[in-house]
Amino acid sequence: MVGVVGSSPERARAKGLAPVYDSYEALLADERVDVVHVTTPNYLHYAQVQQALAAGKHVVCEKPLATSSAESLELVELAERSGLVHCTNFHNRFYPLVQEVRERVRAGEVGEVWAVHGGYLQDWLARPSDWNWRLEVEKAGPLRAVGDIGSHWLDTAQFVTGLRVVEVLADLATIHRTRARPAGEVETFAGSTEAETEEVAIETEDVAHLLLRFENGARGSLVVSQVALGRKNSLRIEVDGSEQSVAWDSERNEELWIGHRDEPNELLLRNGALLHPAAAARSRLPVAHAEGFADAFRELYRAVYADVARGGPSAEPEYPTFRDGHAANVIGDAVLRSSRERRWVEVPTT
Repeated sequence: MVGVVGSSPERARAKGLAPVYDSYEALLADERVDVVHVTTPNYLHYAQVQQALAAGKHVVCEKPLATSSAESLELVELAERSGLVHCTNFHNRFYPLVQEVRERVRAGEVGEVWAVHGGYLQDWLARPSDWNWRLEVEKAGPLRAVGDIGSHWLDTAQFVTGLRVVEVLADLATIHRTRARPAGEVETFAGSTEAETEEVAIETEDVAHLLLRFENGARGSLVVSQVALGRKNSLRIEVDGSEQSVAWDSERNEELWIGHRDEPNELLLRNGALLHPAAAARSRLPVAHAEGFADAFRELYRAVYADVARGGPSAEPEYPTFRDGHAANVIGDAVLRSSRERRWVEVPTT
C-alpha cells in the first residue's frame, strides 16, 4: 500500500495504515499508484472515480457505485472506454461456499431454479440513538438498507443463479422516524455515543420486504433490516431447485446446507477436496481452519490484481465490474418506484 487519504490528514494518520497524502489529488499525481480503492461516503464516489480514471488509475469502488443510476451508467461508460480495470466491491461472491452454490447451479446439480429467498439482517442501527452518515440522504442516497446491504444480497442471488432480477414489488419502512444525531463524527458500527445530539427526521428505510421475479420465471423474496436485534451480519440465501436446495448464511460461512427430497439432507463444511474446482480455488486454508469475511475480500482483490498485472480487464472478469454496480442501482430505482407507487415494477436491462 503506497498511501491513504482520509477526510483529513490527521484522521488518516490516526489509523496508522500507511503513509498519508495531504489530498486526493496528491495521491492521483503519484506515479507509483496503480490502483485506487474508493471507500468514501456514497456521494463522493462519482467524482472520485471519474478523477481516478482520468488519471489512468485502475479502480475498486465500494457500492453503491454512485447515488443515481444516471451517474453509475456514466461511470460504466467511462471505465469501459478507458481500458482500465474497474471493480464494484461486492465481496460476498468470493466466499468459497457461495462459489460452490454457483458451481452446483451451473453444473445442473440444483436442477431448474424455482425460487431464491433469504435476507440480509443487521442490528447496528436498531436504537434511535444509533447514528451514521448513511442515515443522511445527501450523503448516502435515497435508499439505505436496500442500497447498503440489500444490494449485496441481490448481487449474490444473481451471481449464484446466473439469473437477472426482472421485476420487483417492494415495501419499505422507516422504524425510527427521528434519530439523535451527534454533534461530532461517528464511525460505522461504533454504537451510541455520549456526545451532544439533536433530533433529526429520517427519510430512508430501516426495513424492506421485496418480492422478486427472475428472468427464467423463478420467484424470490428478500427481507432487509438494519434493526434486527441480535443479527450482526447475516446474509442468508437459499436456492430451491428441481433436484436439490442449497442454503448459506454469512454468520455460519463455513457451512453449506444441501436439501434433498428422498435422502438425508447434508451439511457440507468448507473443504477444498469436496468442492467444485472453481470454488476450491477460492479456499486457501485446510478444512476446520476458519476462513471468513476478510478472506472473501482477499479473493476478490486477488482476481482484480490478476487483471491489473495483465494491464487491463480480461474478456470475462471473475470479479464484479462497474456494470454490476450499475445493475444494482437500476434495481434500486425499481425498488424505490415500486414502494412509492405500491405496485410491481419492471427492472430495465443494463
